[in-house]
Amino acid sequence: MEKFVIRGGNKLKGKVRISGAKNGVLAMMPATILCPGVFTLRNVPNLRDVWTMSRLLNDMGIYSELNGDELFIDSRNIHSFEAPYEHVKKMRASFYVLGPLVGRFGKAKVSLPGGCAWGPRPVDLHLKGLEKLGAEISIEGGYVIAKANKLIGTRIHLDVPSVGATGNIMMAAVLAKGTTIISNAAIEPEITALAKFLIKMGAKIHGVGTNILEIEGVETLNQTNEVVIPDRIEAGTMLIAGAITEGTVTIEGCNPYHITSVISKMEEAGCNFEIHEDKVTVQIDGPPKPVDITTAVYPGFPTDMQSQWVAFMLKANGVSKITETIYPDRFKHIPELQRLGAQIEMSDNTAIVYGGKKLSGATVMGSDLRGSAALVLGALIAEGTTEVLRIYHIDRGYESIDRKLRALGADIERVPTDEF
Repeated sequence: MEKFVIRGGNKLKGKVRISGAKNGVLAMMPATILCPGVFTLRNVPNLRDVWTMSRLLNDMGIYSELNGDELFIDSRNIHSFEAPYEHVKKMRASFYVLGPLVGRFGKAKVSLPGGCAWGPRPVDLHLKGLEKLGAEISIEGGYVIAKANKLIGTRIHLDVPSVGATGNIMMAAVLAKGTTIISNAAIEPEITALAKFLIKMGAKIHGVGTNILEIEGVETLNQTNEVVIPDRIEAGTMLIAGAITEGTVTIEGCNPYHITSVISKMEEAGCNFEIHEDKVTVQIDGPPKPVDITTAVYPGFPTDMQSQWVAFMLKANGVSKITETIYPDRFKHIPELQRLGAQIEMSDNTAIVYGGKKLSGATVMGSDLRGSAALVLGALIAEGTTEVLRIYHIDRGYESIDRKLRALGADIERVPTDEF
């Protein structure tokens, strides 16, 4: 086990390169199931979640190898159509193999997901969509069993624009007979990137980037290569790291358009930006102003940035409200921030942050990916030393976050620990 030891008080300054999108590559990797071939994905982050997906695919007979930021995948020898609980419990994105398996082979056995510590994320929309395409779905012993002779195109309306359901249904539909229309589809950049990847493989998808996707099924797909889009959540987190320490930080290799909602709210808080095609510089004079946010589906303020915004508002002189509408239970970081001296009250799905109070170093414990990032941000402004335990959570989605922050001037080190 490892932990972070962080000594707060340093202003961050300099440049940092943003890695490829975790949620982007985790959708593209299962898409290779749809076609026997050899694929190369570039700009792939070296993350725990990528390794988890690789191990799952390897168990199915799909060889994968990460070399630097290039991921080589050979999907020509699939021999298993099962995603066991041991993999899916570690990472919900493993459920993405369901659509491609049913779409290409007409059968799949995939464990129901475990999930993050902060609440359930049901898969009903995935299953209802596959049933509408003609799959027979049953739940046996904690596994989804899906069978279909041939999926048939149909109209599918999602009750909520679920990213996972949109991706799974889209991947199943590209090999279905006839046309599938998904309405109220998710429009997150990672879904757009997945659609473009499928199109490069030979899929016929119209309406990419909109909430109505029209998919004309094809007989076969072909192998291809692709570059993973930048990680917008890492980009937003690094911008807040610069602003919370009242430093000046430039993020490179990003897509500013993907983080418009975060930049807009940071501007309200008093941050100054220089924005270019693939880089953004943030600077702020003095503490931020208190700014309320409410999470929403893209292009609204992302739920994956909610925890970091709570930490940012600890620096503001005043009261702010952070309302979570996507996953109302996503506040496991609050008690740990309170251990640093944060004054935060909870009211239903809203955190009320009384900012401008002095934070002091303490031992805190991560319980999920983004909440762990919030603890690191809080530690950067706390007086004294903070120890962040269970950093395997943050390693799921941030590539070498300690190395990147240290390059910007943070006093952070990764050390072994027996504490769990």
